Amino acid sequence: MIIQRFRLALLLAVAILPGMITIAQEKFPDGTPIPDWFRQNNPTDINKLGKRYRITDYNVKNDSTVIQTEKIQAVINKAHENGGGVIIVPKGTFLSGSLFFKQGTHLHLEEGGRLKGSDDISHFPIVMTRMEGQTLKYFAALVNADSLDGFTISGKGTLDGNGLRYWKSFWLRREFNPKCTNMDEMRPRLVYVSKSKNVQISGITCMNSPFWTTHFYKCENVKLLNLHIYSPKAPVKAPSTDAVDIDACKNFLIKNCYMSVNDDAVALKGGKGPLADKDENNGSNQNIIIEDCTYGFCHGVLTLGSESIHNRNIVLRRIKIQNAERLLWLKMRPDTPQDYEYVLVEDVEGSDVGNFLFIRPWTQFFDLKGQKASRNSNSRHITMRNIKLECDHFFNVGASENRANENAFTYKLSNFSFGNLDITAKRSLNIDTSVIDNLTLKNVTVNGEKRY
Repeated sequence: MIIQRFRLALLLAVAILPGMITIAQEKFPDGTPIPDWFRQNNPTDINKLGKRYRITDYNVKNDSTVIQTEKIQAVINKAHENGGGVIIVPKGTFLSGSLFFKQGTHLHLEEGGRLKGSDDISHFPIVMTRMEGQTLKYFAALVNADSLDGFTISGKGTLDGNGLRYWKSFWLRREFNPKCTNMDEMRPRLVYVSKSKNVQISGITCMNSPFWTTHFYKCENVKLLNLHIYSPKAPVKAPSTDAVDIDACKNFLIKNCYMSVNDDAVALKGGKGPLADKDENNGSNQNIIIEDCTYGFCHGVLTLGSESIHNRNIVLRRIKIQNAERLLWLKMRPDTPQDYEYVLVEDVEGSDVGNFLFIRPWTQFFDLKGQKASRNSNSRHITMRNIKLECDHFFNVGASENRANENAFTYKLSNFSFGNLDITAKRSLNIDTSVIDNLTLKNVTVNGEKRY
């Protein structure tokens, strides 16, 4: 009898074990396995990247007042022509306009090394690029990489956008013309990487960008590791200096970074307009993980929109926040079809936060481009759990406008789940269950009172 029981127990163990292994494996919110790629985060080893090209060995001077774009670009070109290598920026400050990296070339900023952008827009050529969900001609960034495989930026130095003059000009223009767009005041981004794969940016400081700080378009397998990304909110606000803009990308990791900017920390882009989902220049963001990061001031820790058509499998976890305006912000744009699905926010601690969850119509620069009816959108399978947060507003969520009018803009919120929340809030304390279909609540405490 004992032997029979032992055999039965052994058979059950063998039957159950494969299932246990499957359960233990990390998964994206939609249930698909998270590839090992996301856990293989080795520091960039420039010893494996070819010959080193120290820019001061090629007649580039340590001088913060002289533009040296052509000389630095010549070093990049030389490295490319010789089969690739690492462009070394040593200790010192080097002023430049747009630089264009080529296949096999890399950028390494040594400690104390500063590549500083010009504050004269004429040093940034107009090229076909991507901005605000559109493919158009606009100014190149300080550092540009297009259609590269294996591009890296590394080191302990600094990319300095030198944005003060651009910021002042922006606010002056906005005072003169309140309807001017973000692009009307001509200004470059700090880093723009497009149509590239196996990209890693690690260790450096990115600061004072005139416009978006880092922007990635149609890239695959991108890692941002141990970055310090900063732009000020005072005394002069640094407008639209998003820390990371992810634009139609797949497999993207942001890990161990500090982000504090005068706009969104991480914003998911992809296209805008009533026919955005039909435009081959646009696309979805899939398999995005942001983990172990710390946030200072920003408009949104994680923002979906304002130019975004599809986001799937988005994970924000193990983060700390101080003084952000919103934890999760879903921008529902009436002139664009949107589908935000399978988003997970978990293991969060924060204080002085404006909003735990913010979902409202986003109507800035609304344009149906001749189409008659507004577009419908969805946000679904959104999970927020294991969060302790001190905020002004807990549940700042509104239904779409004019839902009874079949020609009006409507969005549907469905399959939301809140669990293990410890929220201290001043306003918007109650959850309006009528605006979300199939809302699950478990162990939700607000101001010390367990409400759900």
